[in-house]
Amino acid sequence: MDNQEDIKKINSVGLFALIIGAIGVSVAGFGFYQGLTSEDARPLLSWLIGIAFWLSIALGVLFLTQIWYVFHARWPTIIRRQCEHCFSALPWLFLLFLPLLLIPFVSDNPGILWKWMDGTNLLPGGHELVQDDPLYNWKAAYLNPTFFAIRAFLYFGVFIALAYFLKKWSFDTDQTGSVENIHKARRLSSVGLFLLATASTLAAIDWFKSLEYHWFSTMYGVWFFAGCMRAALSALLIYCVILSTKGYLKGVFNQAHRYDLGCMMLAFTIFWAYISFSQYFLIYNANIPEETFWYNIREHNGDGVHNSWWIISMLLIFGHFLIPFLLLLWYKTKVVIWKSIGVAVWILLFHIIDLYWNIIPGKVVDLDASNGYYIRQFSVEVFDIAAIVGIGGICIWAVCSSMLKAEPIPIKDPNILKSLNHSE
Repeated sequence: MDNQEDIKKINSVGLFALIIGAIGVSVAGFGFYQGLTSEDARPLLSWLIGIAFWLSIALGVLFLTQIWYVFHARWPTIIRRQCEHCFSALPWLFLLFLPLLLIPFVSDNPGILWKWMDGTNLLPGGHELVQDDPLYNWKAAYLNPTFFAIRAFLYFGVFIALAYFLKKWSFDTDQTGSVENIHKARRLSSVGLFLLATASTLAAIDWFKSLEYHWFSTMYGVWFFAGCMRAALSALLIYCVILSTKGYLKGVFNQAHRYDLGCMMLAFTIFWAYISFSQYFLIYNANIPEETFWYNIREHNGDGVHNSWWIISMLLIFGHFLIPFLLLLWYKTKVVIWKSIGVAVWILLFHIIDLYWNIIPGKVVDLDASNGYYIRQFSVEVFDIAAIVGIGGICIWAVCSSMLKAEPIPIKDPNILKSLNHSE
């Protein structure tokens, strides 16, 4: 990049993001330490939510980039370069994930977050030990701290390796103009989509679904994929609009690009609703206790009275699906800048709420309670905000650093003119 004004802006934004990120991560890290010492899982969940939110965006843009390569899509070529900058967040997300892997090795209560990690932890509602739980015994070969950590390294290895090669070949094309780089990226993407889908599915099961290891669902990985795509498309739209109004994409990122991103946002809004409803409908219809309890604790406390999660459930139905669905049906929502940005911000906010709804609820042992447990209720804690803002600051700083290392758009890509002249 040669434009000194743009370089100055990017450096300023990157430095500010790094400072905010360091402060946020420090506050969330203090909460993490408090959670370990007091054996309170809630601050640890704050860290997990922060990781989940920004990782979902990074994985979403990685999915999008490979999908565009596989389908030889020409119109998003200039957007693809912005995706490649987002890849830079993945190594930092891996480093920030490491404290979660250390929990069973440094805590006096290894099962403070993932109950199955502690073979002597009391099960909710009784005195039975996890090690005497037949469901755990069947899963023990898979659900153990060492193998859990090994799998996390493998998942991030897949994420980072795919991102590294796709980014490297794209940046190299700016220098050499070699079409072979494009062919290599397409070949890798045809295999990489399968690898990424497998790794992200297993990661979602390990990190989020296994918080309630008794629960069964064959659709959980697809739910996570749908969430990643919605979050990535929304974040990309905001990112590109900012660059088109105050940065180097001015006059490059046009109305047609916004329209197509809006169409994809609509498609994945419907897909998310389809997956979420199908998972609920199948479990409701089968009515198997090992499955229905997961939804029951998101509705009532065991006494038939609605708890705070019931309200969140209703908000997801109307706020995360119906409202953006209806708005994105309108043409003007997809092309008028302030309307499209508004919907994108709305989706990101409700994506966080969706992560809350999937991650935080759980049965917490309380032998003084009538059921032997209580349900962890919805709340927004200061450590939640610190983790989301702090980890986000580190990710934005990584993106800004990447922006300084390459051309604003892939100038020698054979499809660049198609993308620049893209029209509805």
